[in-house]
Amino acid sequence: MSLQDTLKAEIERDGPVGIDRWMTACNQHYYGTRDPLGQEGDFTTAPEISQMFGELVGAALADAWLRAGAPVEAVYAELGPGRGTLASDALRLLAKARFEGGKHLVETSPVLREMQAKAVPGAVHHVSIEDLPTRPLLCVANEFFDALPTRQFGPEGERKVQVEAGRFTYTTSHVDREESPEREATMASLARHLVANGGVALVIDYGFWEGGADTLQAMRAHDHADPLADPGENDLTTHVDFGALAKAAAGEGASLTRMIAQGSWLENLGIGARAMALAAANPDRTEAIAADRRRLCDEAQMGTLFKVMAVHAPGWPAPAGFPA
Repeated sequence: MSLQDTLKAEIERDGPVGIDRWMTACNQHYYGTRDPLGQEGDFTTAPEISQMFGELVGAALADAWLRAGAPVEAVYAELGPGRGTLASDALRLLAKARFEGGKHLVETSPVLREMQAKAVPGAVHHVSIEDLPTRPLLCVANEFFDALPTRQFGPEGERKVQVEAGRFTYTTSHVDREESPEREATMASLARHLVANGGVALVIDYGFWEGGADTLQAMRAHDHADPLADPGENDLTTHVDFGALAKAAAGEGASLTRMIAQGSWLENLGIGARAMALAAANPDRTEAIAADRRRLCDEAQMGTLFKVMAVHAPGWPAPAGFPA
């Protein structure tokens, strides 16, 4: 039975399903059956645009690790590592700082796990944050929280998905509030790990500090699609409420940086100097490297839509690149 038929049968049996249930079912099928990244996929993430992104993530983690005393028991961890490109680039920079810790990836997709194993030899896969080793983490979550299920509410109550005349439709058209208990629970779990064992985590995603309403979107072939069409064949996400994540982390005793735009963070970390060095070593790619930097940093591209926030153990320093 197809996912579409399964969802129709569930709705006809039990009634309309919440947006969180819809996202869970669709994204489990979507990520479990394909490589969604790159030109042949449905979207492109920052690590796939340029090695500079992963290198600067690695540099920020390495700097925090060194200022924490370079604990040998620390490990690298990534939530939702995609193809493993970010981990590969970040670990290359961490190795230059003489970091030799283990590599741990939280991923459930068998397709992506296979790709990650090739990109990050020796990496250990986990199903959840709770499975990570009880050691200090140098952790990154890039475009991970946006795919976690979200609930939507309006004046008429919770928005759900129903079946009308054989088609999936919303039970209400107006939405004025979103919340994601699973997203907040996931952040709380990560924060508990950091407080208990030490370490730092970088959260990078598109979103806002607070106040999102109707941000559910579907991506297919690098274009927007109908979130209710072709269940399991589109990437479904909502914008991340960083304020809610911060509250969840603080509730577990973790320390936090302020949220900052991705472009500003990368510029603060020195992406300009890194771009010039790459161009000097690859003069035939000078224009392409400059274009990659603009795509990552410019306000009209990813620079302000994407935000960055760090969560760290109280005894660890905040990573570089954030405002005081």
